[in-house]
Amino acid sequence: MISTRLHLGAIVVLGIFGLTACAEEQPARAIDPRIQGPLFELGNFNEVSPATYRALFETSKGSFVIEVHREWAPLGSDRFYNLVRNGWYDGVRIHRVLRGFTAGFGIHDDPYVNAVWRQQTMADDRRTQPNTRGRVSFTKSVADTRTVQVFINLKDNRSSLDESNFAPFGEVVQGMDVVDEFYAEYGDGPPRGEGVYQAMAIAKGAEYLDEFQALDVITRATIVGGG
Repeated sequence: MISTRLHLGAIVVLGIFGLTACAEEQPARAIDPRIQGPLFELGNFNEVSPATYRALFETSKGSFVIEVHREWAPLGSDRFYNLVRNGWYDGVRIHRVLRGFTAGFGIHDDPYVNAVWRQQTMADDRRTQPNTRGRVSFTKSVADTRTVQVFINLKDNRSSLDESNFAPFGEVVQGMDVVDEFYAEYGDGPPRGEGVYQAMAIAKGAEYLDEFQALDVITRATIVGGG
C-alpha cells in the first residue's frame, strides 16, 4: 500500500513539474502592434492645463493659433491641452467644414486609436462663453459625450448652439483667414450631404478618409505658450 502511494505521489509530483515546465516554455503573448503607441497611453493625458495657453496648428492651408482659457471650460481645456501636447491632432483631417457655420476635426486615421478614445467621454462643462465667430468647442451628440473632436465657429452661432450647452474653451486669435479657407465642398455627411460619414471614419480611419482627397490636413499641432 505504501509503495502504491509513493508511486502515485511520484506521478503527481512529476505531473506538477511537467505542467510548470510547459508553462515556462510558453512564449509570452505578444502585444498586438495595432494597439501600441503614445496615443494608447491614457495615463499621459491627465495633466491639468495652464490657466491660459496657446496651441499652434500648422495645416495644408497655413497656420492658425487657438488661445485657451481654462476658466471658460476647465474639463475641455485640460482635455485639449493633453491631446495637443501628445500629438493627437498631428495628421488629422479637417473632415467637416460647413460653409458659414463650423469647421470640425479630431477623427484619427487609426481606427484602433479611435475605438479606444471613443470610450473616453468627459462630463460637460457649464457654458460660460458664447459660440461667436472664432470660438472653439468640443463636439457632442448628447450630454456628457465629448471626447476628441472640436469645431471652430465660422460665424456667430449663439442662436443655434448656446442653448445646447456647447461650451467654448478657447478662440482663434491668429489665422482665422486660414480657417475660412478650409475645403468645404464636400458639405455635411449622409444623409444631409455627401461629405464624411463620421461613424464610418471612426470605424475605418484612413481607409475611408482617403476617399476624400481634397480635405485639408493638420500637419502638426503644438503648445506654444503657457505650457
